[in-house]
Order: sequence, then structure tokens, then C-alpha cells
Amino acid sequence: MASDHGVYRIIEPMADRSSTNDPSPADGTIGDGATQHVGSFRYLLADDTWEWSDAVARMHGYEPGTVSPTTELLLQHKHPDDKEHIAVVLEAVRSVGKPFSSRHRIIDTAGQVKHVAVIGDRLLDEDGTLLGTSGFYLDLSDAFEEEVREGVDLAVNALAESRAVIEQAKGALMLVYCISAQHAFEVLAWRSQETNVKLRTLAEQLVADITSGPGTEAMSRAAFDHLLMTLHERVVGD
Repeated sequence: MASDHGVYRIIEPMADRSSTNDPSPADGTIGDGATQHVGSFRYLLADDTWEWSDAVARMHGYEPGTVSPTTELLLQHKHPDDKEHIAVVLEAVRSVGKPFSSRHRIIDTAGQVKHVAVIGDRLLDEDGTLLGTSGFYLDLSDAFEEEVREGVDLAVNALAESRAVIEQAKGALMLVYCISAQHAFEVLAWRSQETNVKLRTLAEQLVADITSGPGTEAMSRAAFDHLLMTLHERVVGD
């Protein structure tokens, strides 16, 4: 499904994430809380509940701990032009815990429109039972159009010139998600903090996975989403 401002897709199941490696929603603390661009969310099928990290609450205009997110609240914050598509995505998440990838707009409590990318993967318990979905929000709202153009240009340069491994990993994220270098670094830093794996180690794993696979241009967005969310599971001896 697509619109002029976003792409909304239900991803067919791949290898699944286990809750043993997925703590409660957490943030990548890059600078002060007001400037965080990455935050976690989780949806639990059993009791039909959503959980937001502090950063995701702030993206929607709430102080942490002041609101309990619900499906209805999520939809209230979607841009009117995007709401119908997102409602379909959320229904699939709620009914069968479908993984998903979306890029759309939200409207915070102050009426400010923000561009976000949201990635969700399946959440399983130790026995492989489906618990729900977990993933992250990436706030793309600041200098959106300029950063998209800059991000694509820098990504191509970073990959072509074979820079340091972190730069290569950032380049891959920039190219796939059309985000700025700073946003790409924040995603890597957040994954590092959430999984307790060194950022450089995760970057090396991402580059290795891309190099041994079809590459970012040939890889589907769904496959890259899952690759990013499961990097820590393939790291040895960090």
C-alpha cells in the first residue's frame, strides 16, 4: 500500500525475535530527552496493549508516564491522509502479530506534523509462542526534505568509497530508509544500547550481512528491516 507521503506494508513472517533478547521499550539516549529521534514500542497480543518508551511518548507530545497508549490513541495521532492505511496495518498486527514496516506522518498533541518510520518484528517467548510485535520509531521530522536528499547522496558516497565500518553501516541505513547521517547513527546507537552490544560490533555485523547477501539494492525492505532488528543474534563473542 502506498501514498504520496508513505509506504505501508505488512511483512510476511521471517525468522522471529525472541522476547529473551527484547526488553521493555527503551530509548537510544542521544543528547537530551527532547532531541531523541529513536524510541521503542511493543504490542502484546494477550491483553491487546501497547507500550511506548519515553522517546515515543515525547514524539506524540506526551510526557513519559502520563498516557497509556491504545490502538484508538495511535490512530488519533495519525495524519488524516495516512490514517486509513495505518488502520489496516494495525489490524493485522493486533489480529495475528504481523511484522510491518511503515513510513507515515503523525500529529502530536501540539498539532505539529512529524514524519516517522516505524519498524516492527514478531515477538516470541522462549518456547516460540507468539507474544506480539516489538520494534522502533524513528523521528524524521526535522529538516525532512533536505535530509532525504542529503541522506541518499551521502549514502552512495559512503558505500562507494569503502569508508570505516560504522560509516558503511550508516550508509546502508541512509540508503535503505532515506534518512540523514545523524539519524542513521542514532539508530545504530539505539540498537547498541538496547542489545548491550558495541556499536562498532553491530556495524561490522550489518556490513558483513550485506556483503555476504544480495546487497542493499537487491535486498527487499522487509529483509533489511529484519536484518537490522536481529543483528545482535548473529554477533559472536562481543
